[in-house]
Amino acid sequence: MKRLLFAALLTATSLAPLACDLEKTGAQLTADHVMVGTLLATPEVAISPSATAGFDGGTWDGGDTLTFPAQTAALVFFGSKKGENSQPSGVGGAKASVQPVGGVATVLEEDGSGSYSLTSVGGEDEELTYQSGATYQFIASKDGKRYVGQVEDAPVKESIAAFRPSGAAFVTLDANTALTFDRTAPPANQERTLGFVTVVPLSSDGEKGEPTYSSMPTTPVELLQLVAVPGAHREARMTIPGSAFPSRNALYMVIFQSVRLGGAESDNLFIGSALLAGTADVGIVRTR
Repeated sequence: MKRLLFAALLTATSLAPLACDLEKTGAQLTADHVMVGTLLATPEVAISPSATAGFDGGTWDGGDTLTFPAQTAALVFFGSKKGENSQPSGVGGAKASVQPVGGVATVLEEDGSGSYSLTSVGGEDEELTYQSGATYQFIASKDGKRYVGQVEDAPVKESIAAFRPSGAAFVTLDANTALTFDRTAPPANQERTLGFVTVVPLSSDGEKGEPTYSSMPTTPVELLQLVAVPGAHREARMTIPGSAFPSRNALYMVIFQSVRLGGAESDNLFIGSALLAGTADVGIVRTR
């Protein structure tokens, strides 16, 4: 009898974590609050005089190197949903923050309609930084309740060799020509991170224009849809369409973000919540 009781106790103990996980998942399936969020970092980018020579009749700043500072940006959308297929509506008045587990929380500013954001440049918060390998929590607090999403093991920068062909500082490309590049192979037994590309034109005075191309989801609905079909962004080879480089004798900044996808951590947050954390490699394209 004692042996039977011990076996039953051992079985119950081993099943307890599974039961807790199932209970948590069940609660997340029916939760009526949803969160999407991003924590994205870009490195400092220095554009050499050789890249700008002859551009619009000359170089920037008399031939000096043009430098864009490193930047980390955080964004959270916190919303509520009613019904299985309803669109989420933003929840205002919450306190939203992002923090590495065991680290200091950075409080985001409310933008309205359930959106909260902060960037490390422009006088907002220079302490907002990105740490590869960290587990990041996205937190929204409202009416005494705390809603938590999480991304584990924030990825390291994935360097794209095609951005620096034969050691050159930039890529030379005919206008309206596609750019194809191969991603770095992931470590053994690890899944490839998601990859997104944004192309931004640079004017003759060094100002960034509106993106000519982006594969990065930008709306809460697009980010939620990413949870269902992430595989399309894990391809080993990526192609930027020629329409991303429409003008001759022009400069374009190509930003490749390698990100890891996370989801709901607390049981009061919808299981389909989508959280992204990652960092970028940046290349410069000059068209002819």
